[in-house]
Amino acid sequence: MQGLTEFLPVSSSGHLSLVPWFFGWDDFGSDQALEDAFDVALHIGTLFGAAAYLRVDLARYIGAGLRWIRIGGPPVGDARLACLLGLTAVITAALGLVVMAVGGDLGDRTWVVAAALIGFGLLMWVFDRRPGLLPGSGPSHKAATMEDLTFRRATWLGVAQGLALQPGVSRSGVVLTMARGMGMERSEAARLSFLMGLPVIAGAGLASSFNLSVAAGWWAPFAVGMLASAVSGWIAVNLLLRVVARSGLGGFAAYRVAVGVVVLGLLISGVR
Repeated sequence: MQGLTEFLPVSSSGHLSLVPWFFGWDDFGSDQALEDAFDVALHIGTLFGAAAYLRVDLARYIGAGLRWIRIGGPPVGDARLACLLGLTAVITAALGLVVMAVGGDLGDRTWVVAAALIGFGLLMWVFDRRPGLLPGSGPSHKAATMEDLTFRRATWLGVAQGLALQPGVSRSGVVLTMARGMGMERSEAARLSFLMGLPVIAGAGLASSFNLSVAAGWWAPFAVGMLASAVSGWIAVNLLLRVVARSGLGGFAAYRVAVGVVVLGLLISGVR
């Protein structure tokens, strides 16, 4: 579940919250520290799977960024894009630190997760059908690419990605929505969401790992979970690129709304 939903625009954190709630799972015996450690392990597995798929892009932009640091001067070409991707990660990380400092568990209110699935699903549907709606997106007939990123656009993309700290929003979903609103072509928007997500996932995993430990007897389940998330994450990246190029984001938007409506119905009826 984590591997598939991390890069599909349906919210991995929302699903990690809703699936145990729906089935009544309590696999960790209410040990929140152990559950948090397992979630971190799943995210690390996803990171490895996606990085394996995107290894060519990663080598390209990391190499360009390192060469720019060594040589200096104004960044151009791949080095410029590497700097802008880094900017999005810094902005997202800053927002994350603020939330960690002043907020609690953002996924403990199921109705909020459901509402975020519905609301941001509808936004995704609107922006995907009518790209270029955001101010300054340029002529709607000319699809933008990653090379068209500017400092201003990268800043807004980093802020948008920070909204995904709320389970149900979806990190990849909100980046895809914002990129489409800027007039970016679908496949380019998907590729951008992957590259923006990798440093954020890596940084979140590193920051969370300092206070986490794996209890005795849990190493095997952790290893299986990491492997499952790595393989399914690799599949999800491949799947999203194919589906988005062929069919757009409408199916994902419909799925989000359907899941949100079902969850709210279960809550209102008292079934769960």
